Amino acid sequence: MLNVDDIQKIIPHRPPFLLVDRIDRLEPGVHGVGRKCVTMNEPYFAGHFPGKAVMPGVIILEALAQTGAVVMLSEEKNAGKIVYFGGMDKVKFRRQVVPGDVIILDVEIIKNKGSFGVGSAVAYVEDEVAVEAIFTFAIGE
Repeated sequence: MLNVDDIQKIIPHRPPFLLVDRIDRLEPGVHGVGRKCVTMNEPYFAGHFPGKAVMPGVIILEALAQTGAVVMLSEEKNAGKIVYFGGMDKVKFRRQVVPGDVIILDVEIIKNKGSFGVGSAVAYVEDEVAVEAIFTFAIGE
């Protein structure tokens, strides 16, 4: 298990844009399961939406991407690098995420060729799929 201090040693993201609170399982370069505890204190809830707080889908996608970045950058050969989005496909939003929810961020790397790859990502709240996507990425300096 990696706590938030450990995560910040691997990826460059920092609050308020660090969106992974913990990594529960990690197989470097292959698979990772993270966790995001959603609270009303998140800055985007002030405007999304007043009176009906809903976590923006793109923020959930970013949390999944950060989990994938931990998976890739925890490999020794990638230490100190940055993972960049290349694209997203087959994105499906299936459930709203609201304050009080705990998002489980499950990312599996399904292709990895040098500095480019593809990941399959699913965000769960309890046993329900909230978001799923396929993303491409590039690892750079």
